[in-house]
Amino acid sequence: MHTKTMEGLIGARTNMEMLNTPFRVYKEARRKGDLAMMERAMGYMGDFHEDAYEYKEEADEGMKKDAEETRKIAEEQREEMIKKRREEREELEKKLEEERKEKNDTDTVEISEDGKVLLKENTSASGTDVDGVDMEAASSAKPKADLEPVIYTSTGEVEAAEPEVKVSVSV
Repeated sequence: MHTKTMEGLIGARTNMEMLNTPFRVYKEARRKGDLAMMERAMGYMGDFHEDAYEYKEEADEGMKKDAEETRKIAEEQREEMIKKRREEREELEKKLEEERKEKNDTDTVEISEDGKVLLKENTSASGTDVDGVDMEAASSAKPKADLEPVIYTSTGEVEAAEPEVKVSVSV
């Protein structure tokens, strides 16, 4: 709690309690019919009342400062949490990327420039290679439906794919 807030609350409370004394004097003077004493008591009551409102204003200022400080602290905490979450997300993305790299069992084949040159040398001017296969047609052709799918083993040997078996059960 801000110092101004505490001072304001305590001062306002004290002055409001101190109002009771001149008010009792006022009531007693009214019973006796003493107008001068009544006026003095009312003056004291007005002074205490004004002081109480001044302290109330001071407490309000202190509460505004408290609210500003609380907002600043909350904003700093929010920014810190956002920063932590970004770091955690980056770490998680790095871990996931490493896991993907570790789990990547596929091999990639890159043809070197020498290999590309050899391929062009082995391709005849008519677009067919040495074995008579039309290279342009083979590269743009869709897979033929009559070709059986094959599976390659880890040693690189070709195994025939097992035909799909369709089972339907009627109840």
